Amino acid sequence: MREPSNIKDLIALAPDYMGFIFYKKSPRYINRWPDVDFPDSIKKVGVFVNESERVINEKRISFGLDLLQLHGDESPELCYLLKQSGAQIIKVFRVDKDFDFELTRRYEDYVDYFLFDTATKAYGGSGAKFNWDLLKKYNNSRPVFLSGGISKDDAEAITKIKGINIVAIDLNSKFELEPGKKNIELLKDFFGKVRE
Repeated sequence: MREPSNIKDLIALAPDYMGFIFYKKSPRYINRWPDVDFPDSIKKVGVFVNESERVINEKRISFGLDLLQLHGDESPELCYLLKQSGAQIIKVFRVDKDFDFELTRRYEDYVDYFLFDTATKAYGGSGAKFNWDLLKKYNNSRPVFLSGGISKDDAEAITKIKGINIVAIDLNSKFELEPGKKNIELLKDFFGKVRE
């Protein structure tokens, strides 16, 4: 999210979280914080990729970020240090058929959530979906954000996933008019289906 008017339209739909990408190589990179009043009910998520602890904390403080989403190859040690700052931590793992869910065990004491995204050469935003049956290998040690190419047609299938503590659905490229600008009507329809 970047544009104030688009953000205000999304606020009206009352999402639980709203993400802001601080990765300069992303087409969704936010280089100027929007002048918008955010209700306390919507948590602001800062998305970072292999960034330093100092820069992440500077952004957290400057923009009042509630959660830090670490979308790169960050260590458990960095997660621990950032968690001490008081923010909640989401650690992202990129999943394909060869992904070893045992890797999450190194992080489970230092994060609040895991986000499972599709493994690609880039750090997210591919619009590609991974096989959700792979989640059966996950031990549910932390609640999950589900990501990766989710589209308007996936609402029913997501609500039928059993045995995994999915607390949030990351809606990105399939709900955009262009990078960083959401299609509010598509989101409204999807929200309605999931909340039913």
